[in-house]
Amino acid sequence: MQDALVALARAASTVTPSPTPTLPDPTTVTPGPWGFVVIVFVAVAVIVLVWDMMRRIRRGRVRADIIEELDAEEQAARAVEATETDDESIDPGEPGSRPQG
Repeated sequence: MQDALVALARAASTVTPSPTPTLPDPTTVTPGPWGFVVIVFVAVAVIVLVWDMMRRIRRGRVRADIIEELDAEEQAARAVEATETDDESIDPGEPGSRPQG
């Protein structure tokens, strides 16, 4: 057991050579003009897509508001029609109706 600990201590104390860092050539790692063109294209595409999405959302909201207004007008027309029908159906001779006069 003692021999194993001594061997482990010797292995830990030996120096391993570290690789020397080599810097890459700056001309090979820059994106260049094509990288700039691609980034500009992506940015323009994103702007156009967001603009179109906002236009479609706005259009949907306007349509929903118009449909809501039409439904409200239709309900109001039905209520007026029902009230007029109820008023016309009252006959002065019916029991429970108020006498005229």
